[in-house]
Amino acid sequence: MKEGFPLIRLRGQGGWLEGRDGVVVSFFIHRDHTEVAPAIWRAIEAYRLAIPHSALSWYTSDDGDMVPLDAAGWEHNRREVIDCLEGGGRTVELRESPSETGGYQVEYYGRRLDSPFHDAPVTTLAFTFPTEYLVVQGVARLQSLALELARELPFNFGYASFALVSTQDPWITRNWDSIEALLARYSGLDAPHASRFSSKLGTRALGPYWLTFLGQPLLTRMGGIDALRDALPFPEVSLLPMDGDRVLVTLDAWPDPIDTQAKAIPPQYRALARLMEPFLFQYTGEALLPFQHDTNRWLRRFL
Repeated sequence: MKEGFPLIRLRGQGGWLEGRDGVVVSFFIHRDHTEVAPAIWRAIEAYRLAIPHSALSWYTSDDGDMVPLDAAGWEHNRREVIDCLEGGGRTVELRESPSETGGYQVEYYGRRLDSPFHDAPVTTLAFTFPTEYLVVQGVARLQSLALELARELPFNFGYASFALVSTQDPWITRNWDSIEALLARYSGLDAPHASRFSSKLGTRALGPYWLTFLGQPLLTRMGGIDALRDALPFPEVSLLPMDGDRVLVTLDAWPDPIDTQAKAIPPQYRALARLMEPFLFQYTGEALLPFQHDTNRWLRRFL
């Protein structure tokens, strides 16, 4: 398995690391952040306990600067999640490094569904791991941890995937030529951007992934677990029903980068993509920006 993961290191001006290989676990929760705040914080704490001590060392302060994550900073972020009396949105960004992209990150964007500032807001929580965590801990441990992080979250959609981990927007970057080449070759490589999709995803999906979490109302719109069983009669696939009318779909034994220079896209990914197609996120309008065209095309890569 270790040999199946490409080593990705994208560097910007000054040699700073702007992107690297890793694994992302993301959840999109179609609820006001005020309804899910305690569960969000418990998931963040579970992640912190599962990763190396002090792997998260910095956070984004109220004025937008990166500052050291000490005990006072941890309490500041707890209050940012839990204290919801004033409504509005909430943001928590925890990093391994103040300047470079590290393997460990937490991003939380608590949204109000009636927010006038977002097209289709959705409360979003995302965690990243370096590929080394997966190689050392094993795929069973990472899958178990993803399930633990999801357990209390009333997600509409979520996923875990091999990914290009970055603190930059991967679709708007000076490294675009390198990223485009990676995405063209590795169909199983995700290019996550939790902040952007938290403003636009609503109740839609982003596609099939190694671990695909489906909840309400998306699961019902797709036909429920029976429709999934009918569409995914593959030995690699497993379905795990979860409390709250949710399900975890596992498409493969490990988060396969799917190197298309070496093999075809596995059929179970195409089958789930076809079932998801009416509910896939797509930018719409007559004057789309180049990155929006690229995103639309990439999100349909399994169809």
